[in-house]
Amino acid sequence: MTLPSWQDWLFSIKAFIASMLALYIALSFDLPRPYWAMAAVYVVANPLAGATSSKGLYRALGTLIGASASVLFLPMFVNSPLLLSMVVALWTGGLLYISMLDRTPRSYVFMLAGYSLPLIALPAVDAPQTIFDIASARSQEIILGIVCASVVAQLLFPIGLSSLLSSRISNWLGDAAAWAGEILRGEGALGVTLQARQKLASDISGLDILISQLGYDAHTRGVTRQARQLRGRLMLLLPLLSSLDDRIHGLKSQDRAIHEEFFTLLGDVGTWLQAVDGPDRAVLFRSRIADLRPPAHAVDWDSLILDSALARLREIVDAWHDCLVLKKQIATGDSRGERLAFRRRRTFSRTRHHDYGMLFFYAGSVILAVLAASALWIYSGWAEGAGFVLMVAVGSSFFAAADRPAPLLLSMFVWCTLSLAVTALYQFAILPMVQSFPLLVLVLAPPFLVLGTLIPRPQLSMLAMLLTVNTASFIALSDRFSADFVSFAGGGLAALAGVGFALVWTLVLRPFGGEIAARRLVHAGWSDLAQLAAGDRVEDQRRLAGRMLDRLGQLVPRLAGTENKALSTIDGYAEIRLGLNIVELQRMRNRLTPDERREVGTVLSAVAELFKERLRLGAAVTAPPRLLARIDRALATVAGRQATPARRSADALVGVRRALYRNAAPPIYSTMPEPMLLVAE
Repeated sequence: MTLPSWQDWLFSIKAFIASMLALYIALSFDLPRPYWAMAAVYVVANPLAGATSSKGLYRALGTLIGASASVLFLPMFVNSPLLLSMVVALWTGGLLYISMLDRTPRSYVFMLAGYSLPLIALPAVDAPQTIFDIASARSQEIILGIVCASVVAQLLFPIGLSSLLSSRISNWLGDAAAWAGEILRGEGALGVTLQARQKLASDISGLDILISQLGYDAHTRGVTRQARQLRGRLMLLLPLLSSLDDRIHGLKSQDRAIHEEFFTLLGDVGTWLQAVDGPDRAVLFRSRIADLRPPAHAVDWDSLILDSALARLREIVDAWHDCLVLKKQIATGDSRGERLAFRRRRTFSRTRHHDYGMLFFYAGSVILAVLAASALWIYSGWAEGAGFVLMVAVGSSFFAAADRPAPLLLSMFVWCTLSLAVTALYQFAILPMVQSFPLLVLVLAPPFLVLGTLIPRPQLSMLAMLLTVNTASFIALSDRFSADFVSFAGGGLAALAGVGFALVWTLVLRPFGGEIAARRLVHAGWSDLAQLAAGDRVEDQRRLAGRMLDRLGQLVPRLAGTENKALSTIDGYAEIRLGLNIVELQRMRNRLTPDERREVGTVLSAVAELFKERLRLGAAVTAPPRLLARIDRALATVAGRQATPARRSADALVGVRRALYRNAAPPIYSTMPEPMLLVAE
């Protein structure tokens, strides 16, 4: 692990100042649990001022919802422990399920509201008449911490989204250019290219999160639309680059000389893409692409593949031109200027894919964990059992959406143990000697400044935040110092036992990692393709592409980590290309001649049957030779006509053939029907 940068230290210092300010104000107003205000700062703290404000708003809403539920449910069910346990478990798991459906920072509202109920209500079961005061104090202290964090973030060396956005856009375009360069150089099969694919898919997910924060920064509110359009173009590049890679492979697999100008053009486009900040040469490349495209009457396989490759290259040039225009508009804040090349209908929407079954299972496992922990508390009569149950709820909720939550919970258990040891040192050795607030700030600075440097790191942020919050909660600072070892030990052991129980529960109920989720994602893709080919789902191409790419973003990292040989052979990009080509055939189908429509229909029916068979068997069965023959017959029927529907259908059929039969021999066009030959003449 690298040492913290100066930006990490700056963030940590700002967070510590905000936490001490919140603690001082809470102590001054004699709030019952001032350490909650201190802890709240670290929950919402973010290196970006706008992100701190948005997360603070979400936390405030979640806390208020959870506090309101506590006031409502505790008096109602306090005399029925089992019913109260069921309400707490269903509330926690139900809102967790909703939060997993909304994969944006806004989802934190629901998850927090879910575990805030046990956090606020359970410690008050012995004195339900105090629940309103406790809920009110909790809300006040949380909101105080949020306000302090937001004010310090805005006033003390604020880091806005505008500079980060420009930097991230350059990085994302650089990643896209790196992958494109490898493809244009013919390196699409290399392992480094597979990593570039995965990185670009994760870049888009990162852009989603950043876009959701733009409205909270005064300097970036006006570029939200352009940022969304840029995201659409980046999504568009994924299947386009994959498709071009496939066509280049198809051209090179033929033992024939390919036009030298085509490879020269590929190299020139690759050089242009690498120079992210260079001049826009899209007009020049469009002209060169048009000059190289074969005539419409050329129906040999090499001409069809070359024409398809040039069509994809033209779309990549247009998409990259749009990216450069949008990058400039975002940097200047001026949306005027050169128009975008891609029409709205040809870009991808933000449609999400949700595996409702898996999400229900994840939420259900949390519900059962909270119920089981509550039963242990009730029937054991454990005095500190409330802390045990709430830590089960918190630990299970935070990592419920992870494929392998057990390692994360184990890390949380280890770090909580360390936090408890540090807290014991403070409680019984250091704090008794502290007589003033400035001295308190001085003695708290070392651990919190060090822990704060870990929060900006994405791979450590969740655990660092939990560790910081737990340390503040275990110290339990108030206006009157009191150190009771029995109470401290009981509460600390209950918290560790809760995290340990969540860990064991997860190991028992979820030992399978991401393999099941990956298999279900693959099957969902097959179902989409079967319905599209059969014509059962006539839907907007943008929505389909958006959902398929969202599913791909979930699938790629899981396939990279799976040891299942059957799953590791799945090419998600090929299936996206297939889906888009099926949509194109469905769109053009009614504009073709009756003979062409009939032949295309037989292809679509056979594709639908193939994917229905895959779903039935649960395996990626090989496409049969008869489907290849149908594709070639349909190509022989539509290729050669200059009409736009026929040319676009021929291009789509080439894509279907390459997606299903990548290594098949070229079709033999000497057997084409006579009408086709007459048209070609």
